[in-house]
Amino acid sequence: MKRRIRLLPDAEGELAASEWYENRRDGLGVEFVAEVDVALGGIAERPEAWPLWRSDRPYRRALRRFPFVVFYRLLGSGDVEVTAVAHSKRRPGYWLSRRLRLG
Repeated sequence: MKRRIRLLPDAEGELAASEWYENRRDGLGVEFVAEVDVALGGIAERPEAWPLWRSDRPYRRALRRFPFVVFYRLLGSGDVEVTAVAHSKRRPGYWLSRRLRLG
């Protein structure tokens, strides 16, 4: 069953890292976004296939080619909430206070 993916606004904003990559090499920013899309597709298909980030937190992490991690959690509705597209070496856990705001 393919799950619905919801990106928190801050997670969407973090995709702006593609601009940094594009400034380094033409097409690299596009490759970054494509890698995130592949990760999101895999999460939608099999969200429980990725490991838990920590045993005491409900977040899972999907790693890809770039030094970024897609942090997400499964919601009670069966949907997936992408909380962050975070650089793997900078400010660990800065995104932990983020939550989906419904309404």
